[in-house]
Amino acid sequence: MTRPALARAVDVVLDRSVVLGYTTVGLAVRRALPGWPAGPLPRSLEGRHVLVTGASSGLGAATADGLAGLGAAVHLLVRDEAKGAGVADRIRAAHPGAKLRLWRCDVADLDDVRRFATELAAEVSDLHAVVHNAGVMPPERTESPQGHELSMAVHLVGPVVMTEALRGPLAAGAVGGRVVLVSSGGMYGQPLRADDPGCTTGDYSPTTSYARSKRWQVEMAPLLAERWSADRITVATMHPGWADTPGVRESLPTFRRVTRPVLRDDAQGADTTVWLTAVEPAPPTGRFWHDRVERPTNLLPTTRASDADRARAWAWLAAAAGLDGAAGT
Repeated sequence: MTRPALARAVDVVLDRSVVLGYTTVGLAVRRALPGWPAGPLPRSLEGRHVLVTGASSGLGAATADGLAGLGAAVHLLVRDEAKGAGVADRIRAAHPGAKLRLWRCDVADLDDVRRFATELAAEVSDLHAVVHNAGVMPPERTESPQGHELSMAVHLVGPVVMTEALRGPLAAGAVGGRVVLVSSGGMYGQPLRADDPGCTTGDYSPTTSYARSKRWQVEMAPLLAERWSADRITVATMHPGWADTPGVRESLPTFRRVTRPVLRDDAQGADTTVWLTAVEPAPPTGRFWHDRVERPTNLLPTTRASDADRARAWAWLAAAAGLDGAAGT
């Protein structure tokens, strides 16, 4: 077996093992293997504007830091402006001269999303990328101001509405913009429940509703990529592995207690997000990524969605986000 073939085989074994592939172990091994994809060039985002949602802590803060280190003008979208200001101060200390702009918006509230996008578009005419990182895992079923289950609102509907409203600035660049949706490896255990987008059937589970919304992200990404391709906007979904984020500490304390020695730090979890945002040329659109490599979207036959499932899910998303036309239009 050749070295590249052996490296690919090791990578696949790590990925399918989950425990090894999603932890610091998997990242360390992959970085040492032949063929680890090269990172973006230094200052490769100089003069480019990038928006990062959920930037007040965890992966969002680490993503903003990584992008600022590459020279980007980073727009940090937060709900808690005090926490966001603290993140901005830390980034400026790490990267003197970093160009940062703090914005407030509740991604779950579509009216607030449209208000914010209008304001951003008035200030930024050429937007290189949007990183949809904002996340929630409510302990009980909660609805957004528009009546959508909160995980679906924050992880899917809000990001789609925001991207739609920013299509002009994203399309303004010479090579088109990029959209990165931060998903979760937890989506592998859930099917596309096009019949229950509101999580109204059965007992509510925070982890299940979270994973379902992440499955929706991955299944809708190719259709969104088709829709936005006319504007030369690429779409990527990715999962960060198991990272020691505030969300894990607050919502999954038992999981964290067991796995803490091998959990990734925020920068390790954000590595592929930064790579997808900055590497040239842009990675192929509509794909799912982990540790800089395209990954399958299904590991279990029971989670594979039919064309009918995707069509039904798209129809729901189009109605919820107020999209005109269909995918690719």
